[in-house]
Amino acid sequence: MITVERTTPESIEQEATQRGVTLPIEQTPTWMRYQSTISGRAPWGGLRIRSDDRTAAVISLVDFTTHGYHFLRSWHGPVWMDGKPDETLERDALLAVAREVHRLDRRQVFLRCGIWQDGDWTRPVLSSVPYDSTVVIDVTGGDDAILSRMKRRGRRDVRKSLRECPATCADETSKAMKSFAEYYDVMVETGRRDGFAPAPISDYSEMIEALGPDHCRVFAARVEGRVVAWSLVTLNSGVAVRYYAAMRTDAMRMHVTDRLLYGECCELGRQGVTAYDLMGIGSDFSPSLKGLNEFKTKFTEEITTIAPDRDVPIRRAFYGALHCARKALPIIRHGLRH
Repeated sequence: MITVERTTPESIEQEATQRGVTLPIEQTPTWMRYQSTISGRAPWGGLRIRSDDRTAAVISLVDFTTHGYHFLRSWHGPVWMDGKPDETLERDALLAVAREVHRLDRRQVFLRCGIWQDGDWTRPVLSSVPYDSTVVIDVTGGDDAILSRMKRRGRRDVRKSLRECPATCADETSKAMKSFAEYYDVMVETGRRDGFAPAPISDYSEMIEALGPDHCRVFAARVEGRVVAWSLVTLNSGVAVRYYAAMRTDAMRMHVTDRLLYGECCELGRQGVTAYDLMGIGSDFSPSLKGLNEFKTKFTEEITTIAPDRDVPIRRAFYGALHCARKALPIIRHGLRH
């Protein structure tokens, strides 16, 4: 029998610790405090999912307000206490969560969270690009051990960068906390080159400030004192995640990203991190991300599979209308262009 009860992120963190389960940073009270600083978002609380009087999973949720409606988002949740659930447990648990959310908060239109199975009770996300595969680098054992576990191509490129790249790489968290301007300028250039609009500078600076140096680090590569590449990394319970990265166009031929990433691995290992997640790569589930694979996959021999984001409709009629509007949008845009 599945039951769902309201709880807090603090209680979730305590229970996970007692069960020996490492929470993703997005499921922690620290992340909830950060989300509370972002307009249109508010920590909603957590839920404990019990199966036969034993906690099967926990989930922390954020209330998103967009275009006049609400939905709940959980990054990398639910966290299952005994590993990947079977199809029946996952379906019954998340449908129970949807019912409990509807009972507690009638505003919510749908739930977005990590779901292993593509069941008829789920829907593809209305927006964003979810992924089901990532690269996680083992950063234990020291610099040489980290290098030895890479693919042959990765070791070759890192060694070449160490020989030829003129950049100096370092942890620059304290500098970035004082001013993010020079790092943001690199992101703006990256966006122009790669065809995206970066978030406002405040999004990055406020993330660093809200998470603090214990949970957020900034690494940078400099050539003659000028930042040419950087990355923003989150940390929690020995796991690091490369959340953002940017590089100047004139540094692309320097192998600076190989040098910087290897430097991050080594430094994070020295700081007590055991696993470094480079975030999503492409697959048949997310083919639009396959352009990331050539770079990221050379740093490890293994690909890690995760539960991708899917939507669970709560107010089905409203969600159906949103889905129809989303499908019509490309047609409308096409008509406007012509």
